[in-house]
Amino acid sequence: MAKSPELDRVIESYRVRAEARLTAQRWCVDDDRASYERATAEFPLDKDVKCDRISAGGVTAEWVCAPGADVSRTLLYLHGGGYVIGSCRTHRAMMARMSAAAKVRVLALDYRLAPEHVFPAPVEDSVAAYRWLLSTGADPRKIVVGGESAGGALVVSLFVALRYLGEPLPAAGISISPWADLEQSGDTMSSNAEVDPSVNRERLEWFAGCYLGGKDPRAPLASPIYADMTGLPPLLIMAGSVEVLVDDARRLAANGEKSGVDTTLEIWEDMPCTVISCPKPSSPSTG
Repeated sequence: MAKSPELDRVIESYRVRAEARLTAQRWCVDDDRASYERATAEFPLDKDVKCDRISAGGVTAEWVCAPGADVSRTLLYLHGGGYVIGSCRTHRAMMARMSAAAKVRVLALDYRLAPEHVFPAPVEDSVAAYRWLLSTGADPRKIVVGGESAGGALVVSLFVALRYLGEPLPAAGISISPWADLEQSGDTMSSNAEVDPSVNRERLEWFAGCYLGGKDPRAPLASPIYADMTGLPPLLIMAGSVEVLVDDARRLAANGEKSGVDTTLEIWEDMPCTVISCPKPSSPSTG
């Protein structure tokens, strides 16, 4: 993908928003969550988009529907944020754009966050919400599960858990910039450290410590690069070439292929982590 002024503006906005939190000597959960909420509150939401808060099997969730969405088709979305930050609110504008582009209704989950709720709480909440969705009469053949960063890995963890439980599996999964190795052992953790404006190893180590609560980082439901993915639905995995998580995406795709999963891997040239979550930037002022 050729670089453009628009992409440069997106990357610069990433850099500005991330600089303080990536260079901090220590992080505070409450401050981090509040900062993320403030940053994403700037993202525009079309006034015609409908957002309804619900309980999905005991899990706080939100329906996001753009005009023209086919309510028989569902995208179950699992937000990113290292299992520590993020919510339906922080991702609402992105959900609206996905609903509009794909003409589907989006069910976004507010799964429980660490460190208050450690692994495997988000997996359990995702299972509960998916089971609730089926109980409403939703056809699993018309359900796709998506997520970015931590949520991208959670997509696969949910599939593995559903397969173990004998539940009908959804049609497909979309994993964007998956954080699929909680040991941060991929080569691009180091090789892309100077060019990824969005996250770094130290930040991910802090997230992992909060989430795991002392549990094994190689547990398959925590780091799905170690999961048996046999029998899972088709999976689209996307990552940017300059992000520290690109090796996680490659290794997750390799694990899927080894397990016989219909796996598509797309690496976007010059793209930082989860760039899809950003709105289209406005043209620079000429005044």
